[in-house]
Amino acid sequence: MTRTVQCVKLGKAAEGLDTPPFPGEKGQYIFDNISKQVWQEWLSRQTMLINENRLASFDPKARAFLAEERQKFLFEGRDEMPEGYVPPT
Repeated sequence: MTRTVQCVKLGKAAEGLDTPPFPGEKGQYIFDNISKQVWQEWLSRQTMLINENRLASFDPKARAFLAEERQKFLFEGRDEMPEGYVPPT
């Protein structure tokens, strides 16, 4: 049986994640309020941000940047592409 959440980004009920994406309060909040579809969209955006900005996952500044971008994308409706981004063809 699939789990349904009221996704804050989509503004409607949708299939929820199977487990919290990471431990802690923020992971639980995402689990409770973000759909599986939107989380997959975020993972694609995160990969693009890592590649476009040449981020290293072990760098604390990069991790803070990604956390800020995740907040904007999931909860604030701000999902601008990086300046100069050219989508692949």
